[in-house]
Amino acid sequence: MNKGQKKFRFALNLQTFSGGAEGQARLTEIEARKGEIRALLEGDGEVNIDELEAELRSLGEEAIEIRESMVREKRKSLAAGIQAGTVEARQTNMFTPGDTPDPAKEVRKAAEKRGKELKEMRAVTVGSSNVVLPKHTASDIRGTFNEVSSLIDRVTHKPLPGGESFEQPYLKGYGTGDYTGEGANYADAEPVFGKVQISKAKVTAYAEDSEEILKLPAADYDGEVMKGITIATRKKITREILVGDGTTNHLTGIFSTAATAIDAGTDLEVSEVDEFTLDEILFNFGGDEDVEDPSVLILSKKTLKAFATLRNTDSKRVYDVKTNGNTGTIDGVPYIINSACKDVDTATVGQYMMAYGPLSNYMLTIFSDIDVQRSTDYKFKAGMIAHKSSVFVGGNVVSKNGFLRVKKAAAV
Repeated sequence: MNKGQKKFRFALNLQTFSGGAEGQARLTEIEARKGEIRALLEGDGEVNIDELEAELRSLGEEAIEIRESMVREKRKSLAAGIQAGTVEARQTNMFTPGDTPDPAKEVRKAAEKRGKELKEMRAVTVGSSNVVLPKHTASDIRGTFNEVSSLIDRVTHKPLPGGESFEQPYLKGYGTGDYTGEGANYADAEPVFGKVQISKAKVTAYAEDSEEILKLPAADYDGEVMKGITIATRKKITREILVGDGTTNHLTGIFSTAATAIDAGTDLEVSEVDEFTLDEILFNFGGDEDVEDPSVLILSKKTLKAFATLRNTDSKRVYDVKTNGNTGTIDGVPYIINSACKDVDTATVGQYMMAYGPLSNYMLTIFSDIDVQRSTDYKFKAGMIAHKSSVFVGGNVVSKNGFLRVKKAAAV
């Protein structure tokens, strides 16, 4: 090399050799597109994950090929410079000693750092790279069909925090005046009262899940478990409003013989749903002086289907059934579905199938709030998380003949 010849240190610059500018531009495009794909995968919109991940892999392979091509061009440029005497031979490794990156060394340093932090009982985070594409998980959980009748929300609620039992008086009827002679005693016409007892019942639910479900997925599985046991509690109570047997630690349901406010002699018997069924229910409910305004008919989905599919001789619908999820109307009469009701087709003789009346005639006493708790102590070694919920409630019919009960009659 001539003494006067200019010397320089060759620093890495991908745009200093032939094809470098074009390669760098394409790399910029690739990185931009990869950013767009990651945004799509992490977003809430519907995407084809397989296609996007395949495109990511293809872009990664293309970027590797471009960089390898650029490195080859760089080496050719260095070799030509050395041969011409314009670059010192000690620079043929492409980088100055201070500029040389060592990926393996960087990986080892990161691993050592994580190891030290683990020994110090500290949490560590390990990032992912483009070498292994991450598996993306939805951030929500798709629900299932409704499993809780809205009956529980529409009866009368009476909060009695810390209580044990409750007595609700109700009016059975009024007396009747009578003719009275001069100097004779007045006719007795006292109102007649009754009372019902509502005692405390404990309703519980329990579930377990693993700590992996709590920590790893993006979707809130653990939150869904907490929600699930609350629904399980409500699901039990709304059924017991109808079929609770009234024994110790049980609600008293509308269909129970322990619902003493209802005179069993007023029960209506039907063998099938026909064109007269709804009228029979309406005109048999209430007192002798009035036809009551439409209340609510409680029935099963299958019995509702029997109303909806009933046809007359010219194949026209007998009843106008309008549905709206758990509720709706039959010829303008409101109904509510509860799966605790037996359906008209499979019920045996004497089994209750429907109830009709104002839902306010049933009282649900709330002796405590629903208490939902989570614990990691039980099965700690196995990494399981326990969930439990409990509530103290009571219930009973609190009005004289507050509901007309419909049961299966023997076939004629």
